[in-house]
Amino acid sequence: MKRFDEDFTEEQVARSRARRRDTLPLRYASAAVGLVVPCLLGFTPLGAAVIAAVGDLAGGGWAARAASGAVALQTVLSLVGLPLSVRGEIVNRRWGLSVRRWSLFATDALKGFALAALVSAGVATALYALLRSAPARWWLWAALAGAAGVFLLSFLVPVVLEPLFNRFRPLDEGPLREQLAALVAGSGVPVRQLLVSDASRRTTATNAYVSGIGRTRRLVLWDTTIQQAPHEEVAAIAAHELGHAARRDVLGLTALSALGVAAGTAVLAAALRSPALLSAAGVSRQQDPRSLGLVLAVVAVLGAVTGPAFNAVSRRVEARADGYALDLTQAPDAVVAMERRLAVANLTDLDPDRLTVWLFATHPPIRDRIAHARSWAAERP
Repeated sequence: MKRFDEDFTEEQVARSRARRRDTLPLRYASAAVGLVVPCLLGFTPLGAAVIAAVGDLAGGGWAARAASGAVALQTVLSLVGLPLSVRGEIVNRRWGLSVRRWSLFATDALKGFALAALVSAGVATALYALLRSAPARWWLWAALAGAAGVFLLSFLVPVVLEPLFNRFRPLDEGPLREQLAALVAGSGVPVRQLLVSDASRRTTATNAYVSGIGRTRRLVLWDTTIQQAPHEEVAAIAAHELGHAARRDVLGLTALSALGVAAGTAVLAAALRSPALLSAAGVSRQQDPRSLGLVLAVVAVLGAVTGPAFNAVSRRVEARADGYALDLTQAPDAVVAMERRLAVANLTDLDPDRLTVWLFATHPPIRDRIAHARSWAAERP
């Protein structure tokens, strides 16, 4: 048996493996759909036909085609992905992870769709306005605007987007708040708010996170975490999240995403200048909003190619935050207990294969995180 099995009962290991058999096909299917469907819409005339049809209904102008075409493509993606989302919800219910009512599931899905449709319509309209007004250098302005948009989104997410899906309240006064306040003070990290989200409306899983930049930075604990974990483990989770703030991980990953958007825009510009790709998409000019399907396909391919690299960076960032939590709390036993609790409560895959880690994992495997904490403790008798 592997070392990590000593940290979990045979039943917990068996449950983890059984859940992996239930969920892994869904993950691969979702990734495949997320790549194949955009490619069908963009590397064939199908997307152009859809955009032309809805654009004519919307008035026929270039702006109408861009905005309505973006909403139509988002609708197609959402409808195609809906069966997998429903299946995933059913699986999570069967395993006791999801406690959402179907009405809340539908509300979340509709909110997500409306938000995605609104953003994609605005981005598409701005993109084709640039293509028409600056056909030679549009990509430069688009890259700058995209990078700036990523930073703006990171700043606005806590105050605009997160409240659309969750309700937040200040952490109650008491021993836990005092302990976390002392932890924050000891870290020297400027955290504006200590909040609790109503995650229990949707899940039994536990988690915490840091979001926002500057004045919108906040440390958020799921209410399930507070309900299930003793204070020292909550402190260990909070210390990990403070590590992200202390190392400016949100800012760093936002900057990396902004660079990715800028680089992706340059690749997109090359694709829209390719006669072969334009012909395959059923359009003749890059300024034609019917080429939006090709834009979607290129973005999907870029996401599939760069996703594993971004995940690898994320795993390094998470491992560094684990180290920060150990340094800050000086409590490796609490960190190990926290890792165990998260793994069991969230039904984490205790022994993922390398391909799954490479494709999907944003955090190191649990066995590596526990080994890290024990190694830290061994080096500091």
